[in-house]
Amino acid sequence: MKKLSFSFVVLAFLIVSPVVAVALPLYTNSRWIVDEDGQRVKLACVNWASHLEAMVAEGLSKRPLDVISKRIVSMGFNCVRLTWPLFLATNDSLASVTVRQSFRSLGLSETIVGIQVNNPSLVDLPLIQAYQAVVSNLGENNLMVILDNHISKPGWCCSSFDGNGFFGDKYFDPGVWIKGLTSMATMFNATPNVVGMSLRNELRGNKQNVKDWYRYMQQGGEAVHSANPDVLVILSGLNYDKDFSFLAKQPLNLTFSGKLVFELHWYAFSDGKAWETGNPNQVCATVVNNLMRKGGFLLDRGWPLFISEFGVDQRGTNVNDNRFLNCFLGVAAQLDWDWALWTLVGRYYLRQGVVGMDETYGVLSWDWNNIRNSTFVQQISALQSPFQGPGLSSEVTPHKVIFHPSTGLCVVRKSLMMELLKLGSCTESEAWSYTPEKTLSLKDTNLCLQADELGEAAKLGIICSDLSSRWDMISDSKMHISSNLTNGSTVCIDVDSNTNTIITSQCKCLTKDHTCDPSGQWFIIVNSTRSTTATKFSLTTVNRKSSIVKHNQLQLKSLTKGGGRSSLWPFTFTEPITNLDNI
Repeated sequence: MKKLSFSFVVLAFLIVSPVVAVALPLYTNSRWIVDEDGQRVKLACVNWASHLEAMVAEGLSKRPLDVISKRIVSMGFNCVRLTWPLFLATNDSLASVTVRQSFRSLGLSETIVGIQVNNPSLVDLPLIQAYQAVVSNLGENNLMVILDNHISKPGWCCSSFDGNGFFGDKYFDPGVWIKGLTSMATMFNATPNVVGMSLRNELRGNKQNVKDWYRYMQQGGEAVHSANPDVLVILSGLNYDKDFSFLAKQPLNLTFSGKLVFELHWYAFSDGKAWETGNPNQVCATVVNNLMRKGGFLLDRGWPLFISEFGVDQRGTNVNDNRFLNCFLGVAAQLDWDWALWTLVGRYYLRQGVVGMDETYGVLSWDWNNIRNSTFVQQISALQSPFQGPGLSSEVTPHKVIFHPSTGLCVVRKSLMMELLKLGSCTESEAWSYTPEKTLSLKDTNLCLQADELGEAAKLGIICSDLSSRWDMISDSKMHISSNLTNGSTVCIDVDSNTNTIITSQCKCLTKDHTCDPSGQWFIIVNSTRSTTATKFSLTTVNRKSSIVKHNQLQLKSLTKGGGRSSLWPFTFTEPITNLDNI
C-alpha cells in the first residue's frame, strides 16, 4: 500500500503553528477521519461542479486552472468535492469527446475562446483527461479530492423526476453505476490526493426504498474498495441525502473496515421558510433535533459524518439562509464534523438552459476573480481546523472554547493584564472549563467569568461562588449563555459592537417573536484539545524523510459584527481579501 507523507502549516495573525506530518491514505477511527499514523485529518472542502452538460469543471473559461486551485487554498479549504456524471465513465464515445467539441455541441463558442486563453492545454483534451488534469492540478496544490458521482446523465441536479434519482430510474441502472464506480476507482488508484469516493449524490424519487439502498450501496462500496482500497467509501442517505434513520436498526454489512463514511446534506430551504417565519431559537432546536434523529446519531454510533453539502446565498440578503447559517455554524463547531461547502462556482457555463447563470451560493464572484462575501469566509475559517480528535495535541489537556457563530470568532482576553474579554481568533482562544457548578473558569487559574451590571462588561474575577458566576445554557437553541445579577435580573453574554467587548445584556429573542434575530447573543461552548495556535490542514507533499513546507496559509483578519437524546448535542428530542489576482 502506498504511503505518502504530508505537512501542514498555518500562518494565523503572522504566527506560524507547529508543522504536523500526515501520512496518506486516510482511514476512519470511530467517528473520526485519520491518517495512517492515527492523526485526525478534518475535511474542510468546497464543492466544484463538473457534472453539468459540458462535463468540464466550471470556471475554466474565466481563470487558469492553477489560479483557481490556489484560490481554493487561499480561502483555507483543504479539499475539493469534485463532481462527475456517471456517463463520463461509462460511455466511451462521450468520454472521448474533446473539451472543444463538448462546448461546440452546446453552442458555447465564446466559452471555447475563454478556455483557449486561460487553459490552452485543456481545450483539445478528451473530457475524461480534462477531468484527470483538474484532479492532478489540485494535487499539485496540496488539495485532497473527493470524487462525487453526482448524477448519471450530465445536467443540473436535482429533481425527483429527472430519471437520475434512484436505482432503476431511466438513467440509473445499478449495473452501469457499479461499472462507472469501478472505472473511476481504478483510474485514480495511483493518485494519492484522491482520498475518497462519494458513491452517489442525493438519492431520491418515488422508487427509493431501504431494501435497495442496502443491496446496491453494499455492492457499490465493495466494488470501489476492491478497485481502490486506499479511498474512503462515502455513502449518501435517502430523501435528498437527509435520512439515515433506517441505520439505527440495521447497520450496513461490508467486508472491509476503517474506510466507511456517511454523508448528509443540510440547507435552509430543506425546511421551507421556517427560519424566516419562525423564532430562530425554536427553529434551530427543532431542525437540529430532526437532523440528529435522522443522521446525526451516527456520530454516537462511532461513524464519521461528512456534511458534504451546505451553503447559503452569499449576497447576505436572504433572511432564511442567514438565520440557518448561524445555527449551522454553532452545531458544526459543537460536533466538529467534516464538511464541504456548496459551492466554489461563480457562474456556470450552462445551467438549466441559461448561459452564464450566476451562482448566488458561490464563494467566488460572477467573474471568478473575487471572493463574493469575505465576511462569510471569516465565519467558516475557525471550522477549517479540528477542535478535537485523535492525535491532535499530546501536550494540550481537554478544555472548552466559547465560540460565537455569527462572527466565527471565540472569546479571548483583551490582554493578559486585563480582566476584560473580547472576540478574537479561535487560534488564540482561552482554555475554559465548565464546571458542574456551572462556572466558566480559565483552566489552571482561579479566575472565572462574572456578570457585573446590565450593559456592562463581563469580567474575570476570583469570586466564583455567587449567582453572577453561574452560567446556564438557556433558550431552545441552548446557545444563550445566561447568568443572574445581584438584583436577581437575568442577563446573557453579548458583544458590544463598538468596542468588541464581551458584555451582559438583556436576553433577547428567546421564544415566539419571529422578527427578532438572536444571533449576536448566540455562543456555544465547544470541547477542544486544539492548541492555542491551531493547525489548519492543507496538504503539502514531501518525501518520506523530509518535512519541507511548500506553502503557508493566511487566516483572515478578525471581523466583528454588531427519537432520543444525543450526547453530542445539547438538545432533547421533543478589511478583507477580495481580489486574488496576485496569488
